[in-house]
Amino acid sequence: MAMPDPTAAPSARPTASGRNGAGSMARSVPTSTYRLQLHADFTADDAAALVPYLARLGVGHVFCSPVLQAAPGSTHGYDVVDHTRISREIGGEDALRRLAAAAHDHGMGLIVDVVPNHMAIPTPIWHNRPLWSVLRDGPDSPFADWFDIDPSSARSILVPVLGRPIGAVLADEEIEMGVEKIPQADGTTVEETVVRYFDHVLPVAAGTQHLGLADLLNHQWYRLAYWKVSDDELNYRRFFDVDTLAAIRVELPHVFEATHATLLRLQGEGVIDGYRIDHPDGLTDPRGYLRDLEHATAGAWTVVEKILEGDEHLPGDFACAGTTGYDALRRVGGLFHDPHGALGLTHLWQRRTGDLRPFSEVAAESTEQIVSTSLWAELERLTTLIHHICQEDIRLRDTTRRNIQKVLRALLGAMDRYRAYIVPGEPAPGSERAVIEQAAARAREALGDDEDVVSTMETVVALVCGDEVGSAGRTASAQRAEVIVRFAQTCGPVHAKGLEDTAFYRYTRFVAVNEVGSDPERIGVEPDDLHDHALEIRRTHPDAMTTLSTHDTKRSEDVRARLAVLTEQPLEWAVLVQDLQRVTAVSRGDRVDGAMELLLWQILASCWELPGADCPRISVQRLEGYLLKAMREAKTHTTWTDQDTEYEEQVLELGRAALRSEEVAQLLGEWTRRTLPAQRTAILGQKLIQLTMPGVPDVYQGNETIDLSLVDPDNRRPVDHARHAERLSRMLEGAGPDGLGDEKLWLTRCALVLRRDRPDLFQGREADYRPLPTTTGHAVAFGRAVGGGEVEAVTVVTRLAHGLAQRGGWADARAALPEGRWCDLLSGIEVEGGMVSLHELLTTWPVALLVRPEALERSGAEEDHR
Repeated sequence: MAMPDPTAAPSARPTASGRNGAGSMARSVPTSTYRLQLHADFTADDAAALVPYLARLGVGHVFCSPVLQAAPGSTHGYDVVDHTRISREIGGEDALRRLAAAAHDHGMGLIVDVVPNHMAIPTPIWHNRPLWSVLRDGPDSPFADWFDIDPSSARSILVPVLGRPIGAVLADEEIEMGVEKIPQADGTTVEETVVRYFDHVLPVAAGTQHLGLADLLNHQWYRLAYWKVSDDELNYRRFFDVDTLAAIRVELPHVFEATHATLLRLQGEGVIDGYRIDHPDGLTDPRGYLRDLEHATAGAWTVVEKILEGDEHLPGDFACAGTTGYDALRRVGGLFHDPHGALGLTHLWQRRTGDLRPFSEVAAESTEQIVSTSLWAELERLTTLIHHICQEDIRLRDTTRRNIQKVLRALLGAMDRYRAYIVPGEPAPGSERAVIEQAAARAREALGDDEDVVSTMETVVALVCGDEVGSAGRTASAQRAEVIVRFAQTCGPVHAKGLEDTAFYRYTRFVAVNEVGSDPERIGVEPDDLHDHALEIRRTHPDAMTTLSTHDTKRSEDVRARLAVLTEQPLEWAVLVQDLQRVTAVSRGDRVDGAMELLLWQILASCWELPGADCPRISVQRLEGYLLKAMREAKTHTTWTDQDTEYEEQVLELGRAALRSEEVAQLLGEWTRRTLPAQRTAILGQKLIQLTMPGVPDVYQGNETIDLSLVDPDNRRPVDHARHAERLSRMLEGAGPDGLGDEKLWLTRCALVLRRDRPDLFQGREADYRPLPTTTGHAVAFGRAVGGGEVEAVTVVTRLAHGLAQRGGWADARAALPEGRWCDLLSGIEVEGGMVSLHELLTTWPVALLVRPEALERSGAEEDHR
């Protein structure tokens, strides 16, 4: 099955970027993307060296993590400190240009991640020159309006970095004055008087240098404070609850221009081809931002990290190609989950934890804890704003602050998505108003029938929706406009921190669905639901991104796929859990809780050695790092800021003991052996669907083969690209896949090359998607065609493979293929169309990617099957 090297003659095919010249800003829709995490240990030059391999793999565009200058030591790039230059750590602008040139020379494009919502508060702060200027010069700073600061605080920006209350710190003389050479934009340095607290360095306002230390601190444009104060009194908007990421006001034209100028210049010079936008829901007006960006980029391909919950849809007036694909992830992965297994998994969860509540109650409890603790400052700011509006309006004056806060807590907790999209000065769209009103209805059930509370809810809902309430003619006030925006910007952090970063770590019944954009209560997706979603993507956002793994997923696609078998064998899983508990009983401390123990066994089962995958079992270091994060995110017994070391050590010791135990190794090894066929089927099946369904598929670094990574920072570990390239070369030279890792790599390569060679089958609304009938629920098939033409590519996958085996295999099950001869790119098998036997088609692989033999001949890919 030797395959030709597609990089041998890149000029023989159209470039993936679709550019007509070096300075062209024509829209460039990737055939696929490959995500790379750039940092000091993997620079843009390292990425450039990888381009020939990515081209052989069939990748359309290289997709980079944020490339602007980040805070010192950043390994992800989302903590931007300087928008005027490309990160020095990744090699600077010259290295990025070399990466782009390498990509373009191989017929590929370059996509970059953009962080419009926030900037980092680094240590020392002078790395962020705009923020340093604001802290030093206050309202006289040219950057005074860049940051989203509570105006009632007189710009006394809270800087909560002290390890103890400030009185104790001053008494022990831990804060001192000094002189520091502060780097300037032009590369020079200027000596400034500063305040030092260990590694933290802060500026001193002009004319205050002569004051005593306590008086000097009282006269700054910032307030130096104990770190625990931030939850109650933080007066700047941040990214979720991260104090070191301060929100910026990109809705202001001059801030937008300054923060995007470097990237737009590079796009105009032909270096950058498209964008991924980080967390647009944090912006004042996501729709307005995307319109500004579309105008500035002349319509460059842009996708947004918008997490769609349930049946939520991306607003039709968002100027972008679509989302980054969590909506596809949920449906593709769910296709391999058996909903009938939910009951058995629930019984196991209830027996081991004693918790009989549904996830919705766990989520409500988690959200209430978040609102009452780490996001209290945001609640207070919104409460104060609404209370002030009511006090200024005689018709609303009897609305008490206490009731406003009670209603806001309930309303924020009842939101079932990140936010509603309502713009001040515009009538609230009916669909967005419905989001607020439905949340209010749920909140009223929790609040009861108190007349004053009900009245307050009506007032708050009216303000949040921009309706006229109270005295007439006041809807256009600046404060009422701010309520609309501030409420929307608070919903996202509450939703994300309450669910994804708390409840998902508490409710560990089946963690494969504890994923961004997914619902832990919903197990299983029917084939028709997948088809409906694919048809909807094609109709509304045909060039949106699809994904299975990202830098934000809680577990990699292969970890989740390996867990899918639990839904088919819940009783066998319960027996295995019982055996694992039995053999590790001596190491189980009395404080280890059932929820964390169930999480541990699922992580070990899904990160154990996988035959043929070239992946060792999870190491002690990785497991300990993951368990610490999981325990602290759950916030049940320990947290990041209030750690219970006894509890943590007991859970960690159980994990260490499990990895040491030969009996555990025997049990998990046997489980893996018995379930390997089902695991293989889910791993290969979900990947093939993602790569051939409507949308632009993204491959997260290393996930072209088996990758058993967990939540960040575990998923940012180094990837052995050289090893993957060597394996691909070996197969291109004629060797067959050697194990599951090679199979996934080969499958990825076949699908990506097909997409690249036949973009008309996969891109845009003219690329048709047609569900194909099968005579069994254990197979899913669909075809791709151009417009109303004949189907030219077919995907067939096996699902719920364990149940299939229990029924004796395929027997006489068939798939209805269009008439004519078909060839499987994966196995080389050729079949005649019509009612095709699945037993004959899926003899060696559990999936098939079928094309017409004549299409292979036209593309030169017939070598693939020799």
